[in-house]
Amino acid sequence: MPTGASEGQPRATTSAGSAKAALRTLLRAARAARPADPAADDARTIRALAACAGAPVVAAYASIPGEPSTTELIEALRLADVKVLLPVLTGGSDWAWYTGPSGLVPGPRGIPRPDGTALGPESLRQADWIWLPGLAGTAGGHRLGTGGGWYDRALAWSKPSARLGLMLFDDEVLDAVPLDPWDRDVHVLVTELRRVDCPE
Repeated sequence: MPTGASEGQPRATTSAGSAKAALRTLLRAARAARPADPAADDARTIRALAACAGAPVVAAYASIPGEPSTTELIEALRLADVKVLLPVLTGGSDWAWYTGPSGLVPGPRGIPRPDGTALGPESLRQADWIWLPGLAGTAGGHRLGTGGGWYDRALAWSKPSARLGLMLFDDEVLDAVPLDPWDRDVHVLVTELRRVDCPE
């Protein structure tokens, strides 16, 4: 078993944790006030598809209102015969195959999840590309997650060669974000205006 795969990470006990909480509050308020923009969603999806082109298995997530939409991304991948893993949000890390919009059911906190068989945390090892949710990122590849720590634990099961991507609104690409020792960098940021390839 990968180190830390069944253990949670420390949460908000550091100065970085406090700074993360404050920044998340600001970013969530900005998202709540942001009007829907289908053209921006389309532009972001096109860039995301180009970024993960060639990956036979992609792990992603089903977005909720206010987030950069992944609805078109995961369906376009499925229609292109890419196998798509989506989270099954339980107490532990778990995944299931995305089979189409009709195969999604409401999960915890209203986050859609596949209604198929849960495959276990180790199924993430199949993914060649992983799209992560987040509230901000930097051109250096640092990511500010949503705060639950689920992906910190889930990524312990990913293979070393897996590429990590982050879909954001363009003004969420920041100069810096608070970091903790367990935070994983991403390889690519995609917004409605640009793609940022991060240094490795």
